[in-house]
Amino acid sequence: MKHYVYPAKIIQNPDGSYTVDLIDLVGCTTEGDTLVEALENAQEAIGLFLEDLKEKDYPKATIPFNHIKLNKNEFITLIDFDIDEYRKKYDSRAVKKTLTIPNWLNTKAEEKNLNFSQILQSALKKELNIDI
Repeated sequence: MKHYVYPAKIIQNPDGSYTVDLIDLVGCTTEGDTLVEALENAQEAIGLFLEDLKEKDYPKATIPFNHIKLNKNEFITLIDFDIDEYRKKYDSRAVKKTLTIPNWLNTKAEEKNLNFSQILQSALKKELNIDI
């Protein structure tokens, strides 16, 4: 497992939402209606930021971070990011699965030129309530 820890400036906005500024990932900012949502979004934002970089080019974390100036509505927290878990969650490479269906069903589907992979993916997304 490869963990990276980055400090983040959390800003509580006047409407009660939160903005997360990942200080060492220049330009990497996200937000959420709640603190929990903002921190979850920060995980995804880190992953998206690092996705296009080689591991040797990952930014180093600013620690200690006590020199960072904060306003009254701001605080610093550390975000622990597991690159392996992120890749597992968002890896879109195809994997081969072997399955069995009755011959009559296979024949009917082939007669209609149905794409088995596409149908299985759609059915799995529906079953898992994934709206992608």
